[in-house]
Amino acid sequence: MKLWGGRFEKATDAAVDDFHSSIHFDWKLYEEDIHGSMAHARMLAKQGIITDAEGEAIVKGLEGILQDIAAGKVEFSLAAEDIHMNVETLLIGRIGEAGKKLHTGRSRNDQVALDVRLYTKSAIDEITGDLVTLENLLLKLAEEHLDTMMPGYTHLQKAQPITLAHHLMAYFQMFRRDLGRLSDCKVRTDEMPLGAGALAGTTYDLDREYVARQLGFARVTENSLDSVSDRDFVIEFLSAASLIMMHLSRFCEELVLWSTQEFSFVTMDDGYATGSSIMPQKKNPDVAELIRGKSGRVFGHLMGLLTTMKGLPLAYNKDMQEDKEPLFDAHSNLHKCLTTFTGMLATITFRKDVMHRGALGGFANATDFADYLVRKGIPFRDAHEITGKAVLYCIKHEKSLLDLSAEELKDFSPLIGEDLYGAISLETCVNERKVYGGPAKVQVEQAIVNGRAFMAKLS
Repeated sequence: MKLWGGRFEKATDAAVDDFHSSIHFDWKLYEEDIHGSMAHARMLAKQGIITDAEGEAIVKGLEGILQDIAAGKVEFSLAAEDIHMNVETLLIGRIGEAGKKLHTGRSRNDQVALDVRLYTKSAIDEITGDLVTLENLLLKLAEEHLDTMMPGYTHLQKAQPITLAHHLMAYFQMFRRDLGRLSDCKVRTDEMPLGAGALAGTTYDLDREYVARQLGFARVTENSLDSVSDRDFVIEFLSAASLIMMHLSRFCEELVLWSTQEFSFVTMDDGYATGSSIMPQKKNPDVAELIRGKSGRVFGHLMGLLTTMKGLPLAYNKDMQEDKEPLFDAHSNLHKCLTTFTGMLATITFRKDVMHRGALGGFANATDFADYLVRKGIPFRDAHEITGKAVLYCIKHEKSLLDLSAEELKDFSPLIGEDLYGAISLETCVNERKVYGGPAKVQVEQAIVNGRAFMAKLS
């Protein structure tokens, strides 16, 4: 008979057992569940709700179950439904009557809320570590490419010259925001719900703060109804995970483009590329493509759980069993994507010469041509028109702005002198953009210093 079966006169239908059971996925919570039960048992003994001997027997029995599960010696039961009832059933089988007292003052509702919070805190810590590793790599690569010129784009059209360092530091800022979101999410996850019971607390004299201290929580939850019905922290984690995946996907999209022969800005390491079963010449950026593809999977988990939660009345509802698979899968895939992406990025070869040639083409220095005219006293809107005409002339004659002779330049404005050539060189275009946050070498160096200071605060 099931541990909750006293009120029932017939067994659950076999199909319902299979449909209702969550042990095939929530077994992943066994460590969190057992550690939470140990803390609960110690508190029950401390409060005199059970005897010290009973508390010691429960904790010792749970330690043995934890070791056996980790060693693969435990076969979970579908009839016991979930990890909570499986552990309790095993405990009763091992230590007898004392095991039946573990659930005193507790419901599976606050028990699962505790387990999921413990898991989410751990997931946040792991993903934070992954991001820290990636951020440090971006800083290292930026330092190596302070002088690597490349074109900057808008609408995938060449716009203005920048450096690879500046481009990489843009992603540093994206992932820095992700670190902040994870940190914020952990603050709201770091609340201990045990003691809320099914929805209305308990008449037992529980010491919730004592349990929270044992399990490393910063505080206890404030409302018993909210304690068991809240999954905001899971949704918040999935939201942060979705943004991280979006940033990875954008980066991967650029690397896919840059690895084409049309761009040839990068060469993927053989260890992070694959071949074709039919075309022997192919070297495909499959790793970057798969990370890009997995972003949709994580986005789907976020939307799925939002949809699950949107119509639920207080307090706990069985619908909320659907929180775990999205959380587990998003966490697992995000971790794999981050670690694989970091390895791929660390081994990429950036082709500086091709990037430099790319920056020279496409009239990326046209804005600087217009700015030169403004400094000569021409209103910007007129300078814009003059520059546009010069670009059109160059297109028709297959020239760059730097290819124009002094005589040709005079046809567009008598104010143009030979000092224009220096004013629109790549180095000048980049390094004169000294505004804070800009691509000038001095500013990118400062951005790296700021980035290292930020990372130092995390350690």
